[in-house]
Amino acid sequence: MFKKILIANRGEIACRVIKTCRRMGIATVAVYSDADRRALHVQMADEAVHIGPAPANESYIVIDRIMEAIRATGAEAVHPGYGFLSENPAFAEALAAEGVVFIGPPKGAIEAMGDKITSKKLAKEAGVSTVPGHMGLIEDADEAARISAEIGYPVMIKASAGGGGKGMRIAWNDDEAREGFESSKSEAAKSFGDDRIFIEKFVTQPRHIEIQVLCDSYGNGIYLGERECSIQRRNQKVIEEAPSPFLDEATRKAMGEQAVALAQAVGYSSSGTVEFIVDAARNFYFLEMNTRLQVEHPVTELITGIDLVEQMIRVAAGEKLSIAQKDVKLNGWAIESRLYAEDPYRNFLPSTGRLTRYRPPAEEATDAYVVRNDTGVYEGGEISMFYDPMIAKLCTWAPDRRAAIEAMRTALDAFEVEGIGHNLPFLSAVMDHPRFVSGDITTAFIEEEYPEGFQGVDLPDTLLRRVAAAAAAMYRVAEIRRTRVSGRMDNHERKIGDDWVVSLQGVDFPVHIAADKLGATVSFQDGGRMRVESPWTPGDSLAVLDVDELPLVMKVAKAPDGFFLRLRGAGLRTYVRTPRQAELARLMPEKLPPDTSKLLLCPMPGMVVGLNVAVGDKVQEGQALCTVEAMKMENILRAERTAVVTRINAAPGDSLAVDEVIMEFE
Repeated sequence: MFKKILIANRGEIACRVIKTCRRMGIATVAVYSDADRRALHVQMADEAVHIGPAPANESYIVIDRIMEAIRATGAEAVHPGYGFLSENPAFAEALAAEGVVFIGPPKGAIEAMGDKITSKKLAKEAGVSTVPGHMGLIEDADEAARISAEIGYPVMIKASAGGGGKGMRIAWNDDEAREGFESSKSEAAKSFGDDRIFIEKFVTQPRHIEIQVLCDSYGNGIYLGERECSIQRRNQKVIEEAPSPFLDEATRKAMGEQAVALAQAVGYSSSGTVEFIVDAARNFYFLEMNTRLQVEHPVTELITGIDLVEQMIRVAAGEKLSIAQKDVKLNGWAIESRLYAEDPYRNFLPSTGRLTRYRPPAEEATDAYVVRNDTGVYEGGEISMFYDPMIAKLCTWAPDRRAAIEAMRTALDAFEVEGIGHNLPFLSAVMDHPRFVSGDITTAFIEEEYPEGFQGVDLPDTLLRRVAAAAAAMYRVAEIRRTRVSGRMDNHERKIGDDWVVSLQGVDFPVHIAADKLGATVSFQDGGRMRVESPWTPGDSLAVLDVDELPLVMKVAKAPDGFFLRLRGAGLRTYVRTPRQAELARLMPEKLPPDTSKLLLCPMPGMVVGLNVAVGDKVQEGQALCTVEAMKMENILRAERTAVVTRINAAPGDSLAVDEVIMEFE
């Protein structure tokens, strides 16, 4: 077995690999860029080597820099994680020349299956059903439009070396095909150093289901069930689960056997994933093979009990698989929610900055549920604009899907993140969405259910009532604390009234509170009562309560006359007032937001990479105005109405902050 492994990656996956290496007694080496000097993976590893400036194309994907780190530390093997160099055959070749083991598949398998064009040809030759498309390279935008029209719209324009949603666009007409080709080509070159593009038919109403395979170098191969990855945004997975709520045993077996056969046909060894598109009739089509560990591998680990990183290391060390297909049992249900540094209220645009608060829910494992959080950040750390926006993967397991969803709801409500925009509210909203709860999902779920973007959620009346009871009880405790601290009178409790009006989500709840040493009984005007008990004290940012003997978890921030509460995807400005204060508050005018309709504001921190208009130009609704790059993604900003450009305040290469004015109109 190896004594020292270098991890050619960063963030949560580097931390994840380090954990398994520790358990196996293997020393680890981290590599880091200027931006990651204080990163968590650097702190966790036994050794760390600086490899260059912040941009990945000057550090993490520079093979020579990684090789220098290997020589300096004497690492015997390299785990590439995912992304970066994980599917680069030149890297595997460089390691072999140095006598260092690549913890992944052979170079030939990477070349055969890592390239999307080649892999589709091989899959077709092997008798695997594939999606119709153009497998050859495409020279320019006009050829892209011609080929797209021949295939038939809609089409998917994809980077041959792509992954993680980078370099992918859907086109519904010739103009979108041309624009998508140029954007995909540019994005692919920056992310992968490879700008080759291909086009395939976009299957409507599909489900994205993938099979986890595990092979050794002795011809043994097994599949470890499937993962449902249909909740996607911009072709990037957001929520995954295992198993799929859609597959039956016969389809699972057929997909699994086909995935293993495809892997063995190219001499595959190590962990890998064969991705399929599955239609409503459970017909499945080969999409691609990822010759590496997948981001969503934890859900497979949770339902099989198999550590995939350990298996990769053992296979790379020359061991035979100790697991046969008959040994693979799927136990319970697991869900993964990806926590991204992106603002769901700004169309999920990337967010950067310092994590002023980062408190994940406690990781724990019982017979009833498991909570796991794979992360690469810590409170006080920086979220950089140079890398992928994913900062954690929150996973839950339970004996069945309903219980796994409920465990995820509670875990999301208990996850505290401040200082950056993040998608926790959106993840919570999905967990409560009827379509997700029923399992009736496709890859178009987010597009169909949130066509205007995510604007938060309105809590149902029953939950809103429980929150109101909790807020009233909490506010009374806070008032007692304030009275005691101010020393207004010795018998302070006589100064605290029992009648209050809780206002939230546009609804007023007049309540009466009867408090005792264990909690409070909150009575509503309609005669209903709720018992509230909690150890919460003023200043706590997380409230864990029992309301009518049911758990309620809320994130809490103090605000004048009440709180700002967050739970289940809702952000609630909650007022708790005396009846007289509530009466007067109804007479106060509302403050109107400033008019920004004549300004193009930068929606996220990023760099201007292109301007499409000039001062004096008349622009039409939907017209591209400029392109801003952030976290390896290019975002095209478009006109919201017909207007004339009167001023441009930014130029290509400028780095902008959120809400900085890019251009003005009349």
